[in-house]
Amino acid sequence: MIKTIDAKGVYYRQLNDMVQQAVNEGAAKIVLKNVNGQRYIATRVSRPVDIEIKGVPGNDLGAYMNGSTVIVRDNGQDAIGNTMNAGKIVVHGHAGDVLGYAMRGGKLFIKGDVGYRVGIHMKEYEEQVPVLIIGGTAGSFLGEYMAGGVLIILGLDRKPGEPIAGDYLGTGMHGGVIFVRGEVDKTRLGKEVSVFELNEADNEKLDQHLREYCNDLGIDYDEVRKEKFVKLVPVSHRPYGNLYAHT
Repeated sequence: MIKTIDAKGVYYRQLNDMVQQAVNEGAAKIVLKNVNGQRYIATRVSRPVDIEIKGVPGNDLGAYMNGSTVIVRDNGQDAIGNTMNAGKIVVHGHAGDVLGYAMRGGKLFIKGDVGYRVGIHMKEYEEQVPVLIIGGTAGSFLGEYMAGGVLIILGLDRKPGEPIAGDYLGTGMHGGVIFVRGEVDKTRLGKEVSVFELNEADNEKLDQHLREYCNDLGIDYDEVRKEKFVKLVPVSHRPYGNLYAHT
């Protein structure tokens, strides 16, 4: 069953109540029309469903989400996928700051550019590995304090000379991996990470994620793969250990 909800002029709490009611009534897919800044969409959905959003959702889209699939046909705002546990969010435009904060599972795909402090505190446990892919560029502090997971940034359609990410890339990072398409300006890196070439296992992992991303967003995979990728990994698992050690 597909349920369509018109969100025009609807307060965010009321809209989320309407979404939950549709879930309780057995909807397999929910289409939200005329969304304009309503927060917390898909946050408290009680079982996995497909949600299609036509418009721009507000902050904390999919926060704590546990298995649903959310497709945004426009831009997104801040804190998408906050502490997300499972599922997938696909944004067909740009998105804001602090995406995937403390993300511990699931997938977050952004077609365009993102803001600051994206992917901070990402973490993983055994087979539960979060994946965050950015099609455009990112602001400063990308992957800050990252403890696990996979973060991929492509820099598609950027202007000549435009950096793929801002300053302090990977600052405080102590787990996981960041794959970067193209060259990395080492002056923008946090001191906790270094740049390495990809091995066979890296390429297999990257191919798997990129094929899914390109398929979801209608992007030419072969064109994406024409450019060389490098990886950023931490060179210490306790980057600030000495600050707190008793001497």
